[in-house]
Order: sequence, then C-alpha cells, then structure tokens
Amino acid sequence: MVTDMVRASAADRPAVLFDFDGTLANTGNAVVTTVRRVLGAHGFTPEEMGDLRRFIGPPLVDCFRDTCGFAQAEAERVTEEYRAVFAELGPADWPLMPGMAELVADLASAGKRLAVATSRKESSARSMVAALGLTEFEAVIGMNEAAGRHTKADSVRDALAALGLGADDAVLVGDTAHDIRGAHAEGVPCICVTFGAGAAADLRAAGADGICTDAPALRAALLGYDG
Repeated sequence: MVTDMVRASAADRPAVLFDFDGTLANTGNAVVTTVRRVLGAHGFTPEEMGDLRRFIGPPLVDCFRDTCGFAQAEAERVTEEYRAVFAELGPADWPLMPGMAELVADLASAGKRLAVATSRKESSARSMVAALGLTEFEAVIGMNEAAGRHTKADSVRDALAALGLGADDAVLVGDTAHDIRGAHAEGVPCICVTFGAGAAADLRAAGADGICTDAPALRAALLGYDG
C-alpha cells in the first residue's frame, strides 16, 4: 500500500534508485543455493545453516561473519568462495522480476533519472545489469573497497553523487529492512516491494515509506498514475 502523500512525493522526485537483489532481479534462489553449497563445503548442517534467505540483500561478508560465526578474515575468504560459485550462473538463474523491465523503460521514457544502489559487489552488479539488458541506468553503484563503499548507505550516497543530485531528488526502491536503513541514513525515502526477500509486516515495522505488491503498484507510486 502506498499513501497518496508518498505517491505524490515519489512522483515529484526526478530520480529513482533501485536495489538489485530481490527488487530488480529474482536472485533469491541463486543466492540461497550458492550459500548452501559454500556452507556445506565448510561442514555446516542444514540445521546450522537455518533460513538462508537472510543472505539476500545485505553485504555477504557481514552475513557470513555475523550469522555464521566466521571471523572477519575467514568471512572474507568464504565470500570469495561464494562469488566464484555464483559466477558460474547466468541470467537464466537470476531473471528480472515480473514487470520490472517494462517499469524501468516507462520510468526512463517519463524522464526519470535512474541508478542502481546495491550491496552487491559493484563489478558483479554491473555485469549482471548489462546481462539483463537494462540500458536505462546511468550508474550502477555497489560495494567497492577502492571507492570506500562498504554499506548500503554508501551506495545510496554515491549513486546520488553519480547523478549529480541530492537526497530530496530521489527515492530508493528496495525489498528489505536493510534497504530502508541505508536509504534513511542518507535522507532518502524508501518504497519497498513485497515480491523480494522482505515480508510486508517486517518492512512496515522497519519504517518503509511505502509498500507495493507488484510492478503496476510501483509504477503508480513512482509516476503518480497507473499508466
């Protein structure tokens, strides 16, 4: 559900930043399958792994460290193992969410400035966005050690900078509480979709500025009409 106030505010903002995993692309199954394979190689049982959907969205190093008990250096090594396995997959394993290609095209046609702000490693995000044929994005910003980006807020900040815009000019579209926190840290409102990793109740509790169940609802929120 998106209130009229949020709808008007989002529609008036010239830029839309998109999270990638669970928002633009349906990477959930690929992420979970890859994490299960990597943790299994480290001797984790299914019970010890728990609900692996928690890996969808946040930085992988943080997840391996904070939820699996790896020390920082080991978490970084396991993350590289994960990336090597994930690199074996292709677009068929992480397709666009239903209606998102059309929505992105509609936003660009309406004159919206578009960028991706993700917690995924930037080089991976860039190649995946290109593989999915999303040419409308002016910038794809993700985790990048050399650029000093380590958090979602860092990606939001630098996506705005890449567009030459400020927090009042944009809205972030995401699917988890992690996205909400990152956007709000930079003063950007966050509209969340429920077809990713986050449940509506959890997103509402985390302070989402709007919640949309599908691409048509998101189009209405971002453009101010159903179009």
